[in-house]
Amino acid sequence: MAARVLLQCVRSCARPSLRLCSGNLAVRAAVIPAVSTHRPLSLAADRQRTRWFVRSPILSVGVLCRQYSDLPPLTLETIKDRVMYVLKLYDKINPETLQTSSHFMKDLGLDSLDQVEIIMAMEDEFGFEIPDAEAEKLMTPEEIVQYIADKKDVYE
Repeated sequence: MAARVLLQCVRSCARPSLRLCSGNLAVRAAVIPAVSTHRPLSLAADRQRTRWFVRSPILSVGVLCRQYSDLPPLTLETIKDRVMYVLKLYDKINPETLQTSSHFMKDLGLDSLDQVEIIMAMEDEFGFEIPDAEAEKLMTPEEIVQYIADKKDVYE
């Protein structure tokens, strides 16, 4: 029912002179506050249904419809930028001394617990889990970028 009402509302948005929304009270309650701030409504009865007529040349369809999207495709450059951004936000790393070839323990002075926190931050950023055996081998930002590119099938 709700899908049919939503489809009817979206179809009626194509007519600029008259907008038509009908349906149950929950749908009307969701639509009316967004619309009523712009133009007054008039009520008309038609058989057993109630229709809301809105005389408004512009109605935001984004309020009535869900919009889905996907992230842009990953490239080596975007992976590198995201890894470096996460590392620069880490409080124990000085952003001025951070380079892609910096070793976490030798160059940046981090310990093994810091490395685990960095790997956890990368897991949160890219949305997949890195096994502990693999995480122990990732000691530089370059290695993290290469590992993520291999797992996500990103090639130059």
